[in-house]
Amino acid sequence: MGAARERPPSVWAVIGEAALYQQVGGPEVMREQVDHLLTLSARPHVTLQVLPFSAGAHPGVDGAFTVLSFPPQDEQDVILVDAMTSNLYLESEQQTSRYVLAFDHIRASALGIPETDERLRRMLQTYTGTPD
Repeated sequence: MGAARERPPSVWAVIGEAALYQQVGGPEVMREQVDHLLTLSARPHVTLQVLPFSAGAHPGVDGAFTVLSFPPQDEQDVILVDAMTSNLYLESEQQTSRYVLAFDHIRASALGIPETDERLRRMLQTYTGTPD
């Protein structure tokens, strides 16, 4: 991993619980990925939440999107919508406000920070086969 930036951007990510269970690369790769998520979540500029299965349907079920916010606060947000073959950037106030509201709802439905850390630690135990 490269050198850390002096003032890294703030990142707030919500990861669906399914991503923690769907093995890609086998248990060792999954263990490394979950361990890396725990390492990242300990950084002061990173907020990580898990959206549990119990949250049910949510505004993000249609696909992944990213809200890009820029200082100063009066600068317009940009939304990056991920698709299989391309990406779409949305910049109009009407479009961006809907996605920002959707992200607010997703964050509210996700586990809190301590609960997310606990869920990740339990997932790490399932991939290592040993108690933490």
